[in-house]
Amino acid sequence: MDFPFDWNDLADQPHNVAPRRERMRHHLRRAPGYLRIAGANLKNLLPALRLYRKYRRRLFLDPADIGRACGLAVSPAAERTEDVVRLLLRSGAAETLVRVASWERRKLEETALFLKRLREEGLGVTVALLQRREDVLRPESWRAFLDEAFERLGGLAERFEVGHAWNRTKWGVWDFEEYLALAEAAFDAASGRGLRLVGPAVIDFEFHLYPPLLARLPFDKVSSLLYVDRVGAPENAQAGWTTAAKTALLKAAVDACATGGRGLWITEVNWPLRGMGAYSPASGKPNVGEEEQADYLVRYFILCLAGGLVERVYWWQLAAPGYGLVNNLEKPWRLRPAYHAFQALVRHIDGSRFLERSAGGGVHVFHFQKENLRFAVCWSSGSPVRHRFERDVRSVCDRSGRELRVPDREILLDGSPLYVHFG
Repeated sequence: MDFPFDWNDLADQPHNVAPRRERMRHHLRRAPGYLRIAGANLKNLLPALRLYRKYRRRLFLDPADIGRACGLAVSPAAERTEDVVRLLLRSGAAETLVRVASWERRKLEETALFLKRLREEGLGVTVALLQRREDVLRPESWRAFLDEAFERLGGLAERFEVGHAWNRTKWGVWDFEEYLALAEAAFDAASGRGLRLVGPAVIDFEFHLYPPLLARLPFDKVSSLLYVDRVGAPENAQAGWTTAAKTALLKAAVDACATGGRGLWITEVNWPLRGMGAYSPASGKPNVGEEEQADYLVRYFILCLAGGLVERVYWWQLAAPGYGLVNNLEKPWRLRPAYHAFQALVRHIDGSRFLERSAGGGVHVFHFQKENLRFAVCWSSGSPVRHRFERDVRSVCDRSGRELRVPDREILLDGSPLYVHFG
């Protein structure tokens, strides 16, 4: 059962060419593989549940050091590449992720030059290796791509993420064993080159796929494309799990089956934008306005990083019409509210220490220390609420880092995060 791989240039993802009925037939034929997944999960069920209870109980109670945690995915743009680099540097992001597609090997030289520019600016670089159906059907093609990518980019990228969103059939992989073959080929190709690999790049809330893979694949960092846009705000629950609870469950699933305490990264997240038509990677409910996107970006990063379970989060991506921080469809390119929100987030959070969370009932107040600055990131996920702080308030900045009139200790909180600096 094979369907042509059809890339959507407008939304930066493949079209879903396989009819739903054919996908169902395929999954039924692969039932033994699902039984193996179930077996791997049953083996780790009790340890994972114990860890989940521990992580969930301690969530936001323990201090956590936050390093270079706010990453940004970025792509070269031919004659506009220097504009991309300039905007990337202004964003403050110290860590970048660059996609490299197996079907675009002719662009590896261009990619190498781009990575060199990023490294010249002192930026960290992770490369995400994208697959298609032909790579599964013709393993020699995938291996040739790996060899060339590792040879040309190995000295420029700190890590390589193996595969991408493979648990969606439109990305060319139809079951976990097919992904396992792709990943094992990557480990073989990386052997002796001193390269560090990241994976398994599972998209969305499908954590049952980790145990059978991590038992076989010694990734340096464990990655997830943890989208929550389909439930709206990041505090909203899916089947009872909010974004924060999902990070606890994911970390538990990883730690129950992966030795060595491997760090957890979220290598892709965004909220697509309403009104962008074919440029949006999703339709209907996930699409939000630009102001909501900016609010949700800050709230998502805080909820994931303050718990101490996730080391790094990458926003996908800097420049894109349907979801990026910059609308590169307009002339001149327009910085969206989310771009300024990301700037302020990085300035406050990277290199900080999370101290504690206060308030509750829809009021979110996260306290941090960075050098000599004590501050809180706060918002309300429900109705606007007046919140009184126990400490003297020195200054208040809005979501974009613009200083507001200094109030007394009582501040009105709504869905747009504020940075409250204490005296």
